[in-house]
Amino acid sequence: MNLSRILVVDDEPQIQRFLRPALTAAGYDVLEAVSGAEALKAAATQAPDLIILDLGLPDMDGKDVVTSLRGWSDVPIIILSARDRESEKILALDLGADDYVEKPFRIGELTARIRTALRHRHRPDAIPAIFEADGLRIDPVRRHITRGEETIHLTPKEYDLLILLVRHAGRVVTHRTLLTAVWGPAHADDLHYLRVFIGQLRQKVERDPAEPRIIQTEPGVGYRLIAEG
Repeated sequence: MNLSRILVVDDEPQIQRFLRPALTAAGYDVLEAVSGAEALKAAATQAPDLIILDLGLPDMDGKDVVTSLRGWSDVPIIILSARDRESEKILALDLGADDYVEKPFRIGELTARIRTALRHRHRPDAIPAIFEADGLRIDPVRRHITRGEETIHLTPKEYDLLILLVRHAGRVVTHRTLLTAVWGPAHADDLHYLRVFIGQLRQKVERDPAEPRIIQTEPGVGYRLIAEG
């Protein structure tokens, strides 16, 4: 069986010493790079299936690595960084990173994000025939949404918003991406508008809108649709 190959780009020796055995034990083939230049060379010559990328590299900012990679590659990129500023997360994601995990981190969370990103790579931007989460059932072909025997009725914009989240299930989608895709570039900064619609959507699709389990908030960044459960 071919192992998925993961390139870990981080100049902290302790991170490399921790991640190599942990990811190997999880069934991955691990490559390492300690700079942006090494990362770009490895991505071009070693064909990794996924890249875990720190932002604070010695020769360039990790966001520049993302920009360079996205010029020629759609390899999934998970940012793993101690930078916790919302602007850093948002920019990295908007530049093309697939997800963002903050240091310190739990290996279980990181491997879950890896599995999601790898699944997405094999079905890029695909909408599943049937999507289910926490008792909710979405049939995109028939545009039919149910919970048990109950049919859930959405407005066209609510439906478009939900389907965009389904398309990226398991991954964080930034506010700007959601607003631009559903309402157009003129509304890219209308965050209040998005929050109102997310609230309306949760009222209809969540068991308990006050404790949402399907549409989860990534504070200051965007929203993530959770498929499990």
